[in-house]
Amino acid sequence: MAVEMAVQTFKNLINGEWVESVSNETFDSRNPALSTEVVARFQASIEEDVLQAIEAAQQAFLSWRAVPPSKRAAILYKAADLLEAGVEQYAAELTSEEGKTLASSRMEVKRSVQTLRYYASEGLNVSGVTLPSDDPTVFVYTKKEPLGVVAVITPWNFPISIPVRKIAPALVTGNTVVFKPALDTPLIAYRLVEALHNGGLPAGVINFVTGSASKIGKPLITHPAVKAVTFTGSTAAGEQISQSVRLSTRVQLELGGKNPLIVLEDADLEQAAELAIKGGFELTGQACTGTSRVIVMDEVHDRFVDALIEKTKALKVGSGLSEGVEIGPLANESQLTNVLSYIKLGIAEGAKLVFGGERLLEGDYANGYYVSPAIFTEVRPGMRIAREEIFGPVISVIRAGGCQEAVEIANDVDFGLSAAICTADANRVQYFIDHIQSGVVKVNRPTTGNALNAPFGGVKMSSTATYRESGRAALDFYLQEKTVYYGTQKINA
Repeated sequence: MAVEMAVQTFKNLINGEWVESVSNETFDSRNPALSTEVVARFQASIEEDVLQAIEAAQQAFLSWRAVPPSKRAAILYKAADLLEAGVEQYAAELTSEEGKTLASSRMEVKRSVQTLRYYASEGLNVSGVTLPSDDPTVFVYTKKEPLGVVAVITPWNFPISIPVRKIAPALVTGNTVVFKPALDTPLIAYRLVEALHNGGLPAGVINFVTGSASKIGKPLITHPAVKAVTFTGSTAAGEQISQSVRLSTRVQLELGGKNPLIVLEDADLEQAAELAIKGGFELTGQACTGTSRVIVMDEVHDRFVDALIEKTKALKVGSGLSEGVEIGPLANESQLTNVLSYIKLGIAEGAKLVFGGERLLEGDYANGYYVSPAIFTEVRPGMRIAREEIFGPVISVIRAGGCQEAVEIANDVDFGLSAAICTADANRVQYFIDHIQSGVVKVNRPTTGNALNAPFGGVKMSSTATYRESGRAALDFYLQEKTVYYGTQKINA
C-alpha cells in the first residue's frame, strides 16, 4: 500500500513576516519528471498581498537606503554562506521542481552563491565623479542614489541564478524589493529569500509573493511606489510590461532569442557538434541563449549532420535526479505542447526531421513531460521553426554558401541575444564579431553561458535597449545620478 507523503505549504514574506495570502488559497508546484508528484504548496496571492508587500518595501526603503554599504554587504555574504551550506538539498529541490539535471542544479546554486558574494564586494565601489568648474567658488560633483522599490519578476528556467543577479545588485545599492517568482519554481526562489531573510535583512527590505501573474502582476508594474521593474521572460510578456509601466518607472527586460551557431568549413566538426548539443540540448533547450539554429557551410554540411546525430543518439533522457541523465523533462505541460506543436509545424513546412522529436511515454517516461531531442535539416531561413523561439530541444540546421551569407542568415530574425561561430580563421572571426547583431558573441564556445562579472543582454527584440544585467554594469540600473553644485560662501579675513 502506497504511503502518501505530507506536502509542505510555504508562505509569502511581507514586512519581515511569513504570512498566508489574503485569498486563503494555495497552488501546487509539481515535478515535471513525475507530474503526479507535488513538490510543495504555495500561496495563491491576490493584488491585496502585493499592495501590502509594496507598502512594506516603500517604508523599509526610508531606513535601508541609509544603511552603510559594508553592512549591506555583510548580509549578502551571510546569505551566500547559508545557501552554500545547503547546496545539496537546494539542488535536489531545484531539479524536482524544474526538471534539469542534478549536476546543472548544483552548478546553478553554487553560481548564485558566487553572485551574492560578487555584488557584496561590488557594492562597496559605487561612487560618483568630480567635475571641473569654471567658477572657482563652486564644487561640482555627482552622487549615485538608490531608486526605491524594485519589482523583480523572474522565469522558471534559471529559478535562482536569474533572481539573484537582479536582487543582489538591487539590495546592495540600497533599494528594497518585491519579488514574484515563476509559478513552476517557487521553492528554490523561497530558499533564496529565506537565506537573505535569515542573513539579517531588516523587515520589508525583501518581500516575496507567489501566484499567477494574471492576478498579481498589474500592481507590480503600475503602482506609483514601484520605481523599477526588472523582468526576464517571454517577448510577449515583456512587450506588455513595457506598454503598461508608468513614464517614471525604470524598466529592464530580458526576453527571447533565436540563437545561431555558425559552422565554417575549417571548423573541427566534432567540436562543433558538441557545441551545438551543449547549446541546444543541455537544459532541455530551455535557455534564452540556447542554440536554436546551426548555420553550416555546404561543403561540410552532411558530415556535420552525421556527427550531430551520432552524438545526440548517445544522450540519455530521463529524470534529472537519475544518474547519467543528460536531458531532463520539459518544465511543464504547456512547454511540452508547445515544443511538439513546433516539431509538427517544421514537418508541415517541409523541413526534414532526421532525428528525435517524439513524445516519450513508455516506462519511467509515462507521467513526465519528455520529448526526444529533435534535429531538422533542409530548413530554410524563412520557415517559422527558423525564426520563432521554440524554447525546447529542437535544432534547425541551415545551409550557407559562405561566411557572409551565414551572418546574413543569422541576423535575419527579430532576436539578437547570443551568437557563436566555430572556426580557426581569425579574419572571419573578426568579420563575425563586427557584423553579427547580437549582444553576446562567442567564438568556439556554445551560445549558452555567461560570466557573472560580464555584462549580459541582447539587441533587437531580445532586450530593452537600456541597462545590462550581470557584472558591474548591472548596478547602473538600480542607481540614479544626482548632480551637485556646491558653492562656497565668502569668508571675511
